[in-house]
Amino acid sequence: MIVRTQNSESKIKEFFEFCKENEVEFVDFRFSDIKGTWNHIAYSFGALTHEMFKEGIPFDASSFKGWQGIEHSDMILTPDLVRYFIDPFSADVSVVVFCDVYDVYKNQPYEKCPRSIAKKALQHLKDSGLGDVAYFGAESEFFIFDSIKIKDASNSQYYEVDSEEGEWNRDRSFENGVNFGHRPGKQGGYMPVPPTDTMMDIRTEIVKVLNQVGLETFVVHHEVAQAQGEVGVKFGDLVEAADNVQKLKYVVKMVAHLNGKTATFMPKPLYGDNGSGMHTHVSVWKNNENLFSGETYKGLSGFALHFLGGVLRHARGLAAFTNASTNSYKRLIPGYEAPSILTYSANNRSASVRIPYGISKNSARFEFRFPDSSSNPYLAFAAILMAGMDGVKNKMDPGEAMDINLFKLTLDEIREKGIKQMPHTLRRSLEEMLSDKQYLKEGQVFSEEFIQAYQSLKFNSEVFPWESKPHPFEFITTYSC
Repeated sequence: MIVRTQNSESKIKEFFEFCKENEVEFVDFRFSDIKGTWNHIAYSFGALTHEMFKEGIPFDASSFKGWQGIEHSDMILTPDLVRYFIDPFSADVSVVVFCDVYDVYKNQPYEKCPRSIAKKALQHLKDSGLGDVAYFGAESEFFIFDSIKIKDASNSQYYEVDSEEGEWNRDRSFENGVNFGHRPGKQGGYMPVPPTDTMMDIRTEIVKVLNQVGLETFVVHHEVAQAQGEVGVKFGDLVEAADNVQKLKYVVKMVAHLNGKTATFMPKPLYGDNGSGMHTHVSVWKNNENLFSGETYKGLSGFALHFLGGVLRHARGLAAFTNASTNSYKRLIPGYEAPSILTYSANNRSASVRIPYGISKNSARFEFRFPDSSSNPYLAFAAILMAGMDGVKNKMDPGEAMDINLFKLTLDEIREKGIKQMPHTLRRSLEEMLSDKQYLKEGQVFSEEFIQAYQSLKFNSEVFPWESKPHPFEFITTYSC
């Protein structure tokens, strides 16, 4: 028997006992591909053996973009029994198990497996001696629409989303003959009570289900845009936090689906209204001490500021992982609370990095405000950690804090102050990443093979198609030329 997992015999026995106690009928093995899509393969519980949790489960990796060619397609899913939960949505009792991908040809964790990369980043932190653990906490915003229509044909391109909350429905006649008229309007949705907030009951249901699957929630509210919400979940180490993002997205989408609606974590689905981010809180600890706590700016340490210096130095290439879609860059524009200016400040939401209000020694942290949920959380969090570690090793200076409303600065003023901005397109962020990738490769966390596979996938599946397709707005500006 070839042992490919870290599961001890006692852990495996504990899992089987859990399944028997809960009368589990199916075990759902889930893994994330390069893009961040959560995939699964299910086995009936009676078909499982203890050996499968040591040797792994074979699958065809050639069916996933950016992974294997068909001539070397066999890979192994390695269940990680550190984290599993009962699926609250399955008709029959099913338990979900997180998995990594194992390379049978190199006899090692697959270098293109995002979850394995996240684990390597955390291990690299420990091996470097800089810290024992990096904690991450993601605030994922989302939209819940009543419906969506999309068309992508050679002679027609359009989308249409709808929501009862939409200001475009002020004069609409609904099927029941009643238009109640209470709507938040553009950028007016931050925390109104019902009936303006039509999604309160759905968000409450989301919170209840999240608690069922082991996610501790601490805040839930309507966000600024029409039909937009947010649920905050407790932080965890890098890998756990990324797992939590996958669980959150699954629960939000499923609860919306079962309520006859559709949820999206797309960064910018509505023109003229705020987009959805994935604000990411980060701290590094060693010997049970928060290394970000100190006596410099707003109670931060020199270690923390060097960490921040690394993230700001690499942010334009880092965006290839934290803002991983062409749509991401429609969010990162002034005027919609989306930070595109690469600087930091306390309490200032116009900066790309915020130091949260009233931090104590244990809660000292950064809030990186530019990431969004089109990213793969395993890759985004790992890349942030690698950038921060590079800053600490090389004592990178983040510059002076900017405690002003950065959204009011003109482009000339931004240039005069020497402040960098986030890239304006996915193409540019990928190009920046390719010219600034050495820090990612430290400790063999991100391999060159993975970086090339990632950029190729993004260019071919998103950048090139987006650049080549006529846009409806171009017909307004150009049709009568």
